[in-house]
Amino acid sequence: MSTLMVDFIISLDGYGAGEGWPGFWGMQGPEYLAWLGEDSPEERIHLMGATTYRLMAGFASEADDPGSQALTAARKVVFSSTITRPLSWANSELVSTDAIAAVRDMKKHESRQLRTLGSLSLSRSLIAAGLVDRFRVVVFPVITGVTGKERIFDGYPDISLELIESRTFDGQIQLLEYIPTVLDGPPGADG
Repeated sequence: MSTLMVDFIISLDGYGAGEGWPGFWGMQGPEYLAWLGEDSPEERIHLMGATTYRLMAGFASEADDPGSQALTAARKVVFSSTITRPLSWANSELVSTDAIAAVRDMKKHESRQLRTLGSLSLSRSLIAAGLVDRFRVVVFPVITGVTGKERIFDGYPDISLELIESRTFDGQIQLLEYIPTVLDGPPGADG
């Protein structure tokens, strides 16, 4: 049996990227980078949609760093009805059927942890289906109101979050990890 974690890197105002901003908004520090280095991509199965797959496969083909090599070596499952086989990124498999049913089955039969990699639409549908066991965000201390792209939480259902871990990196970057519970509406609201 496996668990599923949705994992996002965001600006304080909830964007996943910003026009003209470098990766990590240019604010990655040594503590944060060391923590990323402790992560072992090969110990989990990475779930992604078509857009993230195309982006990450392109990065991986150009990168020669240990993190990119480890992600290339890791198992990746791509959910898409627009991509066709064969996939160019090593250790990637395509699922063109219903993502919810496929992930539900993976949670029952896989032993490695499942983790989304970007993939806003996929993550949104997995959390709405109640399949997400952990929800983690790393918040960078920037507001990208004018240049922000990819608002992370638009279209999400109402969710309560139980904080199970928090950490500060380099005196400014916040990691927040939660157990999510999808709600039918605001607490105490009548039906």
